[in-house]
Amino acid sequence: MQITQIKKIGKGERYSIFIDGIFDCALETEILVKAKLKEGQEIGEDEWREIKLKNSNLACFDRGLSYLEKSLKTKKQLKEYLKSKGYLEESIDQAINKLEDYGYIDDSVFAESFIQTYKNKKGNKKLRFELLSKGVAREIIDEKLEQLVSEEEATETCKNILKKYLKNKVFDAKTKNKAYAHLINKGFGSEIALKVLSEVKDESWD
Repeated sequence: MQITQIKKIGKGERYSIFIDGIFDCALETEILVKAKLKEGQEIGEDEWREIKLKNSNLACFDRGLSYLEKSLKTKKQLKEYLKSKGYLEESIDQAINKLEDYGYIDDSVFAESFIQTYKNKKGNKKLRFELLSKGVAREIIDEKLEQLVSEEEATETCKNILKKYLKNKVFDAKTKNKAYAHLINKGFGSEIALKVLSEVKDESWD
């Protein structure tokens, strides 16, 4: 195997590498320099495979870091993102482990931020379901919900959502049934939904 051409890609820090006249891969500048690669150089398959793995590890980590800088993500979300970009499984696992060690990924912190952001818009059941779908462990979710959402807060949120739903509506049996379904869809349990609905005629929400 011979490196027949090394060509810089645009204005970035990557180079196209051609082996035996055919494009093989793109390498980061750091990997290119460390490996001391040159045009015309002969290189063995095992050595070349190792260089490409190191490059994949570095590129995967950098891509993951850039992704996390935009907003908080769970470990599952990051893994799915990196997979969609075509990185090797080994590189993805290594990148995630490093990012966890550096504190860039923390599902507990993510869950806390998510709950604080949406607890006034959704019930606990929906918060739990959405966090589970993002890969957060059930024990983390339960712990954070207990810490961050009191029964009084959940009831008040449910009441506010119901108040908004009932605005300019006649509160008859049909509306009550639809309002109940709306609250369930928002993630509230049947007990709290029925409790808040029973208070409609007892309070003035104007």
